[in-house]
Amino acid sequence: MGNFRIPGAGRVNHNKSVQFTFNGRTIMGLEGDTVASALLASGQHLVGRSFKYHRPRGILSAGSEEPNALLGIDHGPARVEPNTRATVIEVSQGLKTISQNHWPSLERDVGAINDVLYMLFSAGFYYKTFMWPKSFWNKVYEPIIRSTAGLGKSPVEPDPDTYSSRFFHCDVLVVGAGPAGLAAALAAGRTGAKVMLADEQAELGGSLLSETDAGIDGKTGWEWLKASVDELAGMANVTLLPRTTAIGYYHQNFVGLCQRITDHLASAPQGTPRERMWKVRAKQVVLAQGSIEKPLVFDGNDRPGVMLASAARTYLNRYGVKVGNNPVVVTSHDSAWLAAFDLARAGVKVGAIIDIRSDVPTELKATATALGIEVLAGWTVTGTKGRLRVSSVRAKPINGSSGQAREFACDALLMSGGWNPSLHLFSHTQGKLEWREDGQVFLPSKHVEQSRCAGAGNGDFGLATALAEGTAAGLAAAADAGFTGTAPTYAVTGEFALTGTSSRELPTDKNTSTAKAFVDFQNDVTAKDIRLAVREGFRSIEHVKRYTTNGMATDQGKTSNINGLIIAADAVQKPAPQVGLTTFRPPYTPTTFGAFAGYNRGRLFDVTRKTSIDSWAEEQGAVFEPVALWRRAWYFPKPGEDMHAAVARECKATRDSLGIFDASTLGKIEIVGPDAAEFLNRMYTNPWSKLQPGRTRYGVLLGEDGFIRDDGVIGRLTTDRFHVTTTTGGAARVLNMMEDYLQTEFPELKVWLTSTTEQWSVIAVNGPNARNLLAPLIEGIDLSEEAFPHMSIAEGKIAGVPTRLFRMSFTGERGYEVNVPSRYGRAIWERLIAEGQKYGITPYGTETMHVLRAEKGYIIVGQDTDGTLTPDDAGLGWAIGKAKPDFVGKRSLSRPDMLKADRKQLVGLLTENPKTLLEEGAQIVLDPNQPVPMKMVGHVTSSYWSVALNRSIALAVIEGGNSRMGETVHIPMPSGTLRAQITGTVFFDPENKRLSA
Repeated sequence: MGNFRIPGAGRVNHNKSVQFTFNGRTIMGLEGDTVASALLASGQHLVGRSFKYHRPRGILSAGSEEPNALLGIDHGPARVEPNTRATVIEVSQGLKTISQNHWPSLERDVGAINDVLYMLFSAGFYYKTFMWPKSFWNKVYEPIIRSTAGLGKSPVEPDPDTYSSRFFHCDVLVVGAGPAGLAAALAAGRTGAKVMLADEQAELGGSLLSETDAGIDGKTGWEWLKASVDELAGMANVTLLPRTTAIGYYHQNFVGLCQRITDHLASAPQGTPRERMWKVRAKQVVLAQGSIEKPLVFDGNDRPGVMLASAARTYLNRYGVKVGNNPVVVTSHDSAWLAAFDLARAGVKVGAIIDIRSDVPTELKATATALGIEVLAGWTVTGTKGRLRVSSVRAKPINGSSGQAREFACDALLMSGGWNPSLHLFSHTQGKLEWREDGQVFLPSKHVEQSRCAGAGNGDFGLATALAEGTAAGLAAAADAGFTGTAPTYAVTGEFALTGTSSRELPTDKNTSTAKAFVDFQNDVTAKDIRLAVREGFRSIEHVKRYTTNGMATDQGKTSNINGLIIAADAVQKPAPQVGLTTFRPPYTPTTFGAFAGYNRGRLFDVTRKTSIDSWAEEQGAVFEPVALWRRAWYFPKPGEDMHAAVARECKATRDSLGIFDASTLGKIEIVGPDAAEFLNRMYTNPWSKLQPGRTRYGVLLGEDGFIRDDGVIGRLTTDRFHVTTTTGGAARVLNMMEDYLQTEFPELKVWLTSTTEQWSVIAVNGPNARNLLAPLIEGIDLSEEAFPHMSIAEGKIAGVPTRLFRMSFTGERGYEVNVPSRYGRAIWERLIAEGQKYGITPYGTETMHVLRAEKGYIIVGQDTDGTLTPDDAGLGWAIGKAKPDFVGKRSLSRPDMLKADRKQLVGLLTENPKTLLEEGAQIVLDPNQPVPMKMVGHVTSSYWSVALNRSIALAVIEGGNSRMGETVHIPMPSGTLRAQITGTVFFDPENKRLSA
């Protein structure tokens, strides 16, 4: 393929070679290479196929904005990653890379037939094609779409790598280590401020790594760079993070950084994470992300070998690689001329510089002439040729005829449409942008967070300006963080003042219906597609984006958004700002799931929360089940017992004498303040103002839609303090809901909310002997029926430990809930177990709890409700304060659909055969003989064997269930259809006599 490496050139280590493979072919790279630079050094421009048309695609850029060179990477056993940008992955010994989106080979791809049939795949073709005939969707369209979707192949084995995360606080975070970022970090670091400097490249330096002409303070750019990095590295208050991408900028100066730690190593040290997610909270942020070169839009601008001029300069000066032996340059900006000059000085024959501007700086033309480069000012490129790599370019005067056109043989075409500031992180904060008409770019304007922009990311592309802005931003950021310093000045030499113009798609002398001038290279979006979207009625750039998929590829439109906007603005004949800019969203570059997950994988994926009593249950051989994020004792089997026998024993013991249950997982919220009662009035369906201190009430919480969201018992401790309980899984959700309403709807209320779920251990004691057990241990609380009736709360002590004691029951038996500080939970539990031996005390788990509550018809939100039940549907209409003027969800309860008699309502079910146990979730029908598909009228929500009743019981939701009492319904099952009678929901002790027994 040839050798395009220039001996001794660049910053790579010419004394250390690195071998890797590309599609099975061995490639020789050098230490410091990226996969892209090593491939170009071997003469390999073709690296993949485009998504829609399967057109040959080559390396476009040299950075993370790369849309074409997406490779599958194999780092070793099970370390496979698709869609990795060849421009950022560093070569390592033994690395395997493969091209994507082709078959049977990269050079000969059957999918390229799409390019021939491109007229069938115009913008929005999927909206028009897959609508008819309807029967084709399942059998034709969906299978084809699924087989062709995506680019690379997902790994099939578990990821063997580890990932980590780290929190970091600093005074100044500088994002981007180019000239502006380095100057900002130096200025802030010298003040003594705690500084972090992050850059996505393997080396700090940004554009200086590709710059060989300019000097700073009497040093070459590389010498100044080394001195600056060495100084920063020597500062104890400065943290340097190369290979680290700032992926997202969030509220209150919270920035996510993803650091690549071992991808560049042939073998990672044992225990070293592959990537680390830094979660940084900075007092001040300096954004110095630089800018991205814009491609030009012209027919055939996507062929392998057509690349950004700045990329060619980077590959030459940083990696010592010439991208071709006979390149041609087309540009509308001065920067491309500098790339041509560097190539020419390196011995490369530059065929011509084609500049669409008729007025080009005289100094540039003079230098080009001295280097023997032909200059065509006021000319444009009208097309290219070449199958797997560009072989020639056609050019003509912009205002001339096709007869004046010329064709230049070339093996690379370098293009530049100017520069676009990198605004992604700034936009993540909802910062406001302003449009600069002369440069046709958006620039940062109003900052929402404590941040500053400097350098090319601020629209100032000169080296001297970048250093000055970076210094000013670093000093100002440090000052705002409480540190002061003096501003150094930098003397820059050899810098050329860059100018340029912006353009839409370049004119072509080809049939416009067949011309393909690409805007989005990865998704095959052409200028013609964008104009078609406008003709079909799409005026907003967001709509144009979705209709054409422009900017929706893995590069998030880094090289296509502005070109697409300018073309769309021209099509609608409006200024670009009026057409708008698409929304930038994190992450800035594709980021692995592993980096986001960090340590949370395997057994650590879901945090297992345990109560202070959990260890006792484990020692007793309890079987556990997950409930929300908690591990809860499911049942306590004795030797020889299965679950059915253990639960039956636990139920009988609780009903007959005494059961004890760990209820610590209940959500608990302290609501305090002079308006606490009013706040509860507005949140819950029940009235709370007249609830006396020392009393409790069952509360129902609805959403705005009127459907049940949560429930729990709420105790009033004093006039301004309530102890609220929620379901185990609903604690965080309820607290978030309350905070949301308090801050947005009821800000005038003086109320404070505090989660106390982990503060209290809760021990539920139930059964006829519950009071007998507690009475000798309780201090300061009179447990007599008169002083402490059902639904009471009081504070005192138990066995010398402070307690909040509830008199309540979720079993139908006399019951108490003992709340003690969590650190005493196990000790009090063990004391109760010891004292309760005389009563045959029996610990029971969640399954027994479910049986006991179902016998009494007590619901569990989320099991007996499905998000569509109102209080009336669940038999809780009594819990609605009819005289209350308002509460969350009240208005929705009066909607006509909520008042229909045929709504699904909670009822009880008794099977025809008492020994038959229904399956939870089983569907219910009225007529078992109706044709399939049958009309389902409801489903079973809870089903258990009741020892107390010596039969099965079930709860279900059934359409119009309240009016169907006594009717027989049918439950089709694989083993046959079962019959059950609709009953009320209370199966045991309907008179509630046992609550006070």
